[in-house]
Amino acid sequence: MQAVVLAAGKGTRLRPLTEDKPKVLVEVDGTPLIEDVFDNLLEIGATEFIVVVGYQKEQIIERYGDEYEDVPITYAHQREQLGLAHAILQAEPHIEDDFMLMLGDNIFRGNLGDVVNRQQEERADAAFLVEEVPYEEASRYGVLDTNEYGEIVEVVEKPDEPPSNLVMTGFYTFTPAIFHACHLVQPSDRGEYELPDAIDLLIQSGRTIDAIRMDGWRIDVGYPEDQETATERLQGNSPVASQTE
Repeated sequence: MQAVVLAAGKGTRLRPLTEDKPKVLVEVDGTPLIEDVFDNLLEIGATEFIVVVGYQKEQIIERYGDEYEDVPITYAHQREQLGLAHAILQAEPHIEDDFMLMLGDNIFRGNLGDVVNRQQEERADAAFLVEEVPYEEASRYGVLDTNEYGEIVEVVEKPDEPPSNLVMTGFYTFTPAIFHACHLVQPSDRGEYELPDAIDLLIQSGRTIDAIRMDGWRIDVGYPEDQETATERLQGNSPVASQTE
């Protein structure tokens, strides 16, 4: 399965770590964030990386070239950072079938392969790795509501009153139908094309999206202190194991 990696952001909250480099080249435990992403995706069968680049993109392209561990890399250019739905659309010309999507600034150690397995079942149009957080923190994320079958029936971006404490983590699988939804999304109050809005359009059109609960952990490296937290966590945990065997 092809894998899209979103790596275009400036990482303003990570300054000063990102003053002279793109966010995904910030190192955690001696490894750039994007390499950890690549390694995770290789474990679960990625056949090609489509890397969406923007800010300081030359550094990423010069470092990794056209392949990583013998897996080809194709670069898609997001010239303006206008939200995740907009970023995903930059990869559209390169996608042939169902694909994985991972945010380039997350460290994962968990059951990513379970999401891929679910996507490969005929009944699933998309599958997301999700996790529970304290209710008081849920309003910081894209919050999900599910039905009795574990299917996602609503996605709300940073709601004042969350319908649940189940949130998106930054790893997804989609069919190409997500591109049509992203094209239909209108700018949010922030002036960005939001991924939850595209997901909501998929749900309204009758698509089946399954929630796979995280078995493991992840850290969104959004602030300088997260770099230290992730390093400490990695030094005390074994590498992610493939769940696709």
